[in-house]
Amino acid sequence: MDERQLRVLRELGELGSVTAVAEALRVTPSAISQQLRLLQRSIPVPLTERAGRRLVLTPAGQALADAAIGVETALARARHTIDAYVDEPDGTVSLAAFHSGAAAFFPLLLRRLGGPGSPRLALHDEDVAQADFPPLTRSYDLVLAHRLDHAPPWPRTATATPLLREPLDIALPAGHPLAARPALTAHDVAGQPWITVHDGFPLLATVEAIAAAAGHGVDIVHRVNEIAVVAEVVAAGGGVALMPRWTSRPHPGVTLRPLSGIEAHRHIDALHRPERTARRAVRTVLGELVEAAEVIRSRGHG
Repeated sequence: MDERQLRVLRELGELGSVTAVAEALRVTPSAISQQLRLLQRSIPVPLTERAGRRLVLTPAGQALADAAIGVETALARARHTIDAYVDEPDGTVSLAAFHSGAAAFFPLLLRRLGGPGSPRLALHDEDVAQADFPPLTRSYDLVLAHRLDHAPPWPRTATATPLLREPLDIALPAGHPLAARPALTAHDVAGQPWITVHDGFPLLATVEAIAAAAGHGVDIVHRVNEIAVVAEVVAAGGGVALMPRWTSRPHPGVTLRPLSGIEAHRHIDALHRPERTARRAVRTVLGELVEAAEVIRSRGHG
């Protein structure tokens, strides 16, 4: 049985004929009869009987029609609850981000959404390989993810809102001889000791492109994913690295130089499942992420 069938049974008990029910529900009498037949198939006792030319409810049918009132009331309350949840401006929104994205975006969001009536943020860090970002949308309302320019697009199971297309620079220890140059090529840096990310993480593909352009492999001496730690290792003379231009914090011991001859950018996107933005609070946070991206971009150009 379903809600429509119970509604038909209830109306039949109140209105007294299939024709009257059809007029009230604005359907044909045959449609009403079909709903009654479908309902009867799931019930082991007769629900209706003939009283002359009229179809009336049996005692079992009347009992079920009375129960249908409670069902419709409960469903109406459930719909009201869902409507209130969907339209709730200050509902909780869960947001996950990779480490450098979290460091750049989370403080801005917390400041922008700190007032009364704003969505409540539940922030999480998720340092995962590129392919593992879309599955995170099962667990979080919004996921900050990054991928390189030439990487495959995100799968259709996740909706992506573009936030930034961020340049990747070469990070050098302050005072390194290469720091005197305004820009660096693959041949300039391929022979240096390298600090890079673990396999499967986006920045590694650009390091591989540098090796290909130089015509020989690079010497990877350290594997570190956390950008802040990478900066410390670079500053201590541990090697050179790729670092995002806008979302990494400036370090006094690190000099950034652009890479020429190789497309070195990453996309930062907000991923979510389409149904998540049915909630007003999620739409609000997504809009604030777009605004925060503009702030980050303007800082980088400033």
